[in-house]
Amino acid sequence: MRRKVGKVMATENIVVVAVDGSEASKQAVRWAANTANKRGIPLRLASSYTMPQFLYAEGMVPPQELFDDLQSEAQEKIEEARKVAHEVAPDIKIGYTIAEGSPIDMLLELSNDVTMIVMGSRGLGGLSGMVMGSVSAAVVSHANCPVVVVREDSAVNENTKYGPVVVGVDGSDVSKQATEYAFVEAEARGSELIAVHTWMDMQVQASLAGLSAAQQQWDEVEREQTALLEENLAPFIAEHPGVPVKKVITRDRPVRALADAAEGAQLLVVGSHGRGGFKGMLLGSTSRALLQSAPCPMMVVRPHHK
Repeated sequence: MRRKVGKVMATENIVVVAVDGSEASKQAVRWAANTANKRGIPLRLASSYTMPQFLYAEGMVPPQELFDDLQSEAQEKIEEARKVAHEVAPDIKIGYTIAEGSPIDMLLELSNDVTMIVMGSRGLGGLSGMVMGSVSAAVVSHANCPVVVVREDSAVNENTKYGPVVVGVDGSDVSKQATEYAFVEAEARGSELIAVHTWMDMQVQASLAGLSAAQQQWDEVEREQTALLEENLAPFIAEHPGVPVKKVITRDRPVRALADAAEGAQLLVVGSHGRGGFKGMLLGSTSRALLQSAPCPMMVVRPHHK
């Protein structure tokens, strides 16, 4: 299937959530169930198991009982997750996938055809510092659909369940894709959208006269950046007229500005490989820092593959 850049497209309109039985995974299931319910689409629970190859000499076939036990254990995790999901949204349709092999392979394959993938994380420890090889890092870096990371400590509560959706806007193509997803989420949730645009281009001059001149320059740049942000948002506002939009333009680093804006939010949306902010998920400091420090669940949108 050829994907049209800039359009929220998927073969199957469905939310997939990774299930492994951990508390972080249960938080992800709660978030995913709420999201599927608000969007009016089904939820799919996805779990995997791997055969412990080291138990067997080369060429030996593991006994069928071991396959059965591993499948049964995965099925128990799925059933537990189904109960958690139905506590949040009693009426949603729920399906499941159980795959043998790496959870990374399973989730990346699913990412070709679904609306989003939701994953749990144990915070600073659970994402293994976003080093290469971690499941979360690999899926966030290579999935063909948006990936939402729900940290164990970022549960939706009474204070945040009506909070805004926050999106980082930098004018790049992938930022436009992220903005589109953010508007769709805000519309589904009946929430405000906060669009954050940062700039750090001006050099501060030391003298007082220099500071005065710099302030005038900053004011001018801020006007230019405001016009740019409004231009970037205009088509989405026209398409989603019911979504209230708050614009934040700040002379600050993206990580701090987005983390501050996301206090009390339902979701933070960022594009990866966006100009000047979200390049190279595995090595990019902005994305990595936000995945570890954002005060709410975070969606990472990568460029669509044509």
